[in-house]
Order: sequence, then structure tokens, then C-alpha cells
Amino acid sequence: MDVGEGPKKGFSRRDFVKWSAVAAGLASTSGLIACSPKSTTPPDAEELSQLPAGEWKSAQCWLSCGGNCVNQMYVSDGIVLRQKTDEYGEDGFANPQQRSCARGRSLRRFAFGEDRLKYPIKRKSWQPGGETINGELRGIDEWERITWDEALDIIASEFTRITEKYGNTAVLSAYGGDIPAFQANGGYSGTWGPVSSGGLMAATTNMVGGGWTWQPLTESDRFEYLQSKLIVVWAQNFTTTVQGAIYNMMAAKEAGAKVIVVDPVYTETARVLADQFIQVRPSTDAALLIGMAYVMITNDLQDQEFLDTYTIGFDADHLPEGADPQDNFKDYVLGTYDGVPKTPEWASEICGTPVDVIESFAREVATTKPLAMTTARGAARITYGEQFCQTFLTLGWMTGNVGKPGTMVGHCTASNKGSGGGGTHLFKVGALANDTKFENPLYPGFHQMIDGTAMKGVYSICVTEMWNAVLDGHFTAGLEGQVPVDIRMLFFWYSGNSINQQPGAATAIEACRSVEFIFATGMNMKATCLYADIVLPEALPLELAGDTVYLKNNREVAVAAQQICEPPFEARSRLWANEQLGLRFDLTKEELNPYSEEQQSFEALRSAQVTAEDGETLEPLFTITADDIPEGIDAEPQEGHITLQQFFEDKIYKIGAQPDDNYQYRALAAFIEDPEANPRPTPSGKLEIHCESLATMVNNANYNDIVWSPIPKYYPPIEGYEDTFDDWENKVKGPYPLQNYSSTAFRTSHSGCDNVPWLREAFPFDLMINATDAAERGINNGDDVLITSRWGKSLRHAWVTETIMPGVTRLDAVSWVDVDPETGIDRGGSANYLNGPIATGTGIQAYNSCNVQVEKWTGAPLDPDYLRPQIIVEV
Repeated sequence: MDVGEGPKKGFSRRDFVKWSAVAAGLASTSGLIACSPKSTTPPDAEELSQLPAGEWKSAQCWLSCGGNCVNQMYVSDGIVLRQKTDEYGEDGFANPQQRSCARGRSLRRFAFGEDRLKYPIKRKSWQPGGETINGELRGIDEWERITWDEALDIIASEFTRITEKYGNTAVLSAYGGDIPAFQANGGYSGTWGPVSSGGLMAATTNMVGGGWTWQPLTESDRFEYLQSKLIVVWAQNFTTTVQGAIYNMMAAKEAGAKVIVVDPVYTETARVLADQFIQVRPSTDAALLIGMAYVMITNDLQDQEFLDTYTIGFDADHLPEGADPQDNFKDYVLGTYDGVPKTPEWASEICGTPVDVIESFAREVATTKPLAMTTARGAARITYGEQFCQTFLTLGWMTGNVGKPGTMVGHCTASNKGSGGGGTHLFKVGALANDTKFENPLYPGFHQMIDGTAMKGVYSICVTEMWNAVLDGHFTAGLEGQVPVDIRMLFFWYSGNSINQQPGAATAIEACRSVEFIFATGMNMKATCLYADIVLPEALPLELAGDTVYLKNNREVAVAAQQICEPPFEARSRLWANEQLGLRFDLTKEELNPYSEEQQSFEALRSAQVTAEDGETLEPLFTITADDIPEGIDAEPQEGHITLQQFFEDKIYKIGAQPDDNYQYRALAAFIEDPEANPRPTPSGKLEIHCESLATMVNNANYNDIVWSPIPKYYPPIEGYEDTFDDWENKVKGPYPLQNYSSTAFRTSHSGCDNVPWLREAFPFDLMINATDAAERGINNGDDVLITSRWGKSLRHAWVTETIMPGVTRLDAVSWVDVDPETGIDRGGSANYLNGPIATGTGIQAYNSCNVQVEKWTGAPLDPDYLRPQIIVEV
């Protein structure tokens, strides 16, 4: 079968060398620009006049931080020579510029670096057929170039061989994209997991109600902060997620709000915003919140009228019908039945926050109105992570600061909503149903986790369990218990980097070396490619055919996405690869991809809608003339708010919301105004402190070794603070006496961009350790240290500081794993190489539950990350 050159010819080695030379010559004037709305220095007219003739194009930022900020690229003859960010309009609170962070501004180095994969490749020591595997060489083997035809033939034949011999359940999509050809031929085992959201998604959707559109349930618009008197920022570092939120908070401070930041580390956000900083140990936030609740209850500071009217489960007089009278939050806090009052002293022993601080903090949040309590997802990415969300929401509801001006209790502008705040998006874009008509008969989807009774016959493996499922031959299927599975083939299809990104990277590598066949796609040799047998080069979003529009997670903005250049060398898009693979299973192009990439791109423009000034009606966004419609594209002219020509000149369309317009969103306002007319979609119609549906979901998932209560409680997390002790009662420390947690980094978006030397140099992934802990171990700032956990070992440079709590270390998330084949030690500093694949609750990925020991390293010195060579495959 002749695959040919693909939909369009990519640029050649000669073009690539020309680009590299030009880029290298211009490097001194195109480095990183500080992440500040006031610090961008785009190329001036004199500088641009020295460049070859070209044009600025709007490049979609596909990094999965959720920000999706504006990046523009100067393109000449298909080569990207410069980058800049949003310059449209005046920058201000009401209409902020959507400026990119350091990661976004490094896109051209990320996308077009020397390590870009150019051709399909095969591992030399592996051969199809199942006889010559040499799995132990995965990750260290040599590579050979093959054609797309050869690669796709091998993939098709191996799928057929393995499914005929072992059954379709033997093939696992290891948290990757779907392959229609496989779906149409018996399917494959799939994976699911809350991943970034930790315990927040399950807890919020059950306690607040409203399905899986969980974030707008509790997040108010940014304008609400201007009316707040007190803002609590809990475990949230805006500077490394979406910097725009910092300016929302600064505007609130200028309007008179006090800001309290709660975190294990005195972060950059705390330095900029905090009027008061409160430290708490990782994974113990629930204990702190419960201790605060004790202060409020015993001093009668809770808003009882709010609790009686809008919630269920706070006390014994307000429980669902048939509930156990002991299952109420007030009696749990007071220790009425278990004999353990959850006093500030009780909480302080666990969380490390001083008793007097707990007491004063509780009184302040109870008595200050309006109050906004905001959090991100990191505190819920722990074992038993649902408890954080349960206690956070409950304490916030006890203050009554919900649905009123200046109030909010819940997940806020951490990594998704940018500077736009909460509420549904004010734009809407449709899509054509391409390559989605096939369903996987073995894996109906993520929502199988909702009801454990629905798991029978479903091969839906939690991503935390997937590596152990490969090694141990079984996985947890809800109430079905342990289900046998014999995984022989893995694939990572146009997706992320799950070997590197999920807890238990050391276990992942062991699992990958045990199977018969792995194939992956990628733009560079990330871990999923490094440990594969066949690797296919991906085309990136900025290389896909057709100019189009995409939505920022700022609800007020739509951004142009233009084709920057052709895919280089033999990189190909997912649609094209799915089509070519499908042909090997006698599926036609019409069955697989009825619409071209160009048609898909134009459909987004044609279908784009914007919310009208009434705040409700959706109207066409773009005026499209007959001349605007490319040849071969099926579309009709229409009237809209802006012409396509103007949109692609401006590169962005902003609504420009104002405090008094109809675009604003106040979470739960309708419910608070009239709870009878606007009940919450929960069994009680109220906000549920006693939440039986959440308890059922957790218990049916069948991961916990405890029975989950319908009310908020503190459960000592696995690999939490208590597990740093061999003897908790006598406070005798064990072999892993420190708590390590990971935080979003300046350098990477998940693991994206960690191949960029610029970012490696600007933002080293050093291990943050308290000065007292370092002194006890003879460690000085900058020393090489060995970090050891129950799961793996890693080398890092020490960052000795007083800004982190004693007993706590921090290793940012997440660098590329780089395992020394002789010692098994990770030289890349990947936090997930230290984490374990421990599934709890609703299948949480517990990135922040990890006990470690740290010691001074006396072996060969560790080079700085930026000197670590890129993985360049020359074939």
C-alpha cells in the first residue's frame, strides 16, 4: 500500500537546516521574555526590517495548562523567525491582554528544535511477530528509520496477531487517543482517571450538583473579587499557572480586599499578594479546615440561617430522610460520638499550623463578609483527596458566603479560566463529527466510574492502576472487584506523556518492558516514545491545514489559529494517520474522515457564536462572504459581529466585559435568590454536606480500604504526614521522614516544554528543602542530593530555603524522566518517578502523597538540566 507524501508535503531537511541556522543566528535577540503584562518588548520596526519578508500569524498554544494564551509568530518562507504575544487594545482589568507565559513564548523552540522527530522509526532489537521482543532494551535501544507504510503495516499486523491470540482486552490504550480502526475491530482496553482534578471533580459535582461541568458550579466571575473584603487563596500559586489571575487579585487589593494565602511554601503568589501567610503541611488541609470548623461551632460563629436554608447535613436536625443521625458534620467535629473533639490542638498536631493561627483564621473567615475562598486542584491530588474538597466547601458554606456580591467558595482561576473567571464560555464553536462514529465495545468511557455496578464487562482501567494491571494481570472494576486482564500491547496515540505524567513512572517503565509490542506518536522523544518499539512523528496544531478560531479558557475571548507552516519532514496529523491505518482494516476514507482538515477548520469559523449583550442570546460571530469560502469547502455566506478579514488581522476578538453588563457570572446566585424555584440538581435540591451520592461513588469505586462517610471527615492519607512516622503516638520517624509534593512549574506544562534548553536554564528543577532539614543532613544550597521514596530514587540539586515548612520538600511537576540504566536512579528529577501508583477514592492520581528521604549525594556530579543533551534521533 502506497501511503504517499500525506495530505501536503512537509518541508525538507534542507529547509530544516536553513531554519535552524536562521534561528541560531537570531537567538540572542529572541530569548525568554518575563511573564508580566508590562514587560513584553516585541521586535521593533528596525529589527523587523532586517528580517526576510514575512508576516505575523496567530499560533494556537496547545500546551495543556488551560490558559491557551495568545502567541504570534513571524513567518518567512515557512520558517518561524520571531514570536510575540497579545498587543491588541489597551491592557486593563476590564479588557486584559492575553499575554503568554515563558512556556508559550518558547513554542518555536519547543516545536522546531533539533530534537523534532522527522521520520517513522523502529527499535532495532525488536521484530514483529512476538518472537524477538528484547523488552529490557526499551529506553536504551538504537533506532532505525522505516517508512509510514512499513510502520502502519506492522501496527495493523501486530494488533491482529495479538487480538487473535489473546483477545482484544490484551490491547491497552495507555491514556491516549482513540483509534477508529481498532474500535471497529473488537476494541481494546481503555483507561480513565480524574488526573488533574484529583478529588475535586467527584466531590464538587456530587455536593453541588450539575453533572461534570464542575468548574463553573462554584467559580464566580473576576469582577466579584472587586467587592470582596477578604480573599482566601488556598494552595494556589497563580504565578506558575495563569498569571492573569494575579492581576485580578491585585485589583481586588486596590479595592480594599485583604488576601490570606495558605500553602506549605511561601510562594511567589504569597510574596505578591499575601497580607497574611499561613503554612499547612501537604495532604493535611482537611484537618486544618475541620479544626477551624470547631472554633466556629463552639463560638456560634457559623451562619446557621444559611446552613438551614441552603444545605443539608450540617447537624442532626437537617439530615436526609433515613440517614443515620450520627452522620452529621457538627457532631463529628465536636466528637459527640467518636469521643475525639476536633479542636485546634487536634488539628495543629496534624497540619502543623499553630493553634492560635487556626483560631484567629477561623474567626476572621467567619466574621468577614463578603468573603471569597478560592482553591486549585493540587490539595486534592492526594490519597483520599475527596476529603479536602468536602471540608473546604463545608467550611465555606458555614460562613454563608455563596451567591452574593463579592462571594465565592470553590475552585477558582487556577489553570483553566485565566483572567476571565468563572461561568460558561461566552463563545461557542461547533465541530464536524470526524472519526468519532466508531465506539469501543470494551470501554464505553470515563463515566463508568460513577456507578460501580456498571463496570461488569467493561475494561476500563484507572490510570493509576494501569501499570500494575500490566504487571499483575488484574485491575479493579468497581463492585465487580478484581478482574483478570492479560495486557500484551500498549499504544500512546496522539496524546500526552503518560509514562512520565502519571504517578509511578518507575512501575510504568517496568510494565513497558514486559509487553510484546508498544507503538507511540510524538513530536520528540518523550518517555512514551523512548520506551516504544514503533514511533510515528506527529504534526502539531500550528501545522494543521486551514485557518480557524479557538477558544481561550478566558470566557471573554476568541483567538485566531492559523497554519504557521507545513508539517516538517514526514510528520503527519492524527486524522491522516487514522485514515491510513483504517485502510489496512478495509475501512474507507468516507467512513473514517468524511471531512478534510480544511473543512473542519472552516466549520469552526462558520459555527462560531458569541453571546449577545443580553447575556443569553447566541449570535453568529463572523461575517462570511462568498469570497471568504475556500474552494471545495461546503459553507454559506452569513452576517456576524466581525469580518473574517478583520479577525485574522487583529488575531483576537474580545467582548470587553464591564462590571455592570449582562456578561457577569456569580456562582449559585439563582439558587441563593430562590432555592425553591432554582433547586440544585442533587437528591435534596440543596448543597449537600451530607452527600450520600459521593459516598456511594467512592465506595463503589472499590479502591479504599476504609468505608467512606457521606459527611466530611479527616482520613490520614496513605503516604501523608502520619506515614512519615514508624510510631505516630510516640512520634518516632520512619525511613521516609519527609513529605514531598509537586507544584506546577514555570518551566513545563505537565511535561510539555521540558525539552527546551532555554526553559531548563531559566527554571531549574531543584529540590526545595527547609534549611533545618538540610542542616541535619549536612546539605548546603546547590549540593547534589539523592531523593529516595518507596518507589524510586532521583538526583537533584538542593534548594535550601526557609520558605518551605520543616519536614516538607517540593519537586516541581514535572521534568522528563532520565533513568541511569546501571543504577536505576532518575537523573531527570521527575516527581512521578518518586510517586507510587496508589489508587484511592474515585481513582485519584495522588501526585502530592509521597514520603521521601533526602541525603547528600557523593557520586558523580549531576550536570545542570540545561546541559543535559536533548534526545536527537539521527536515522
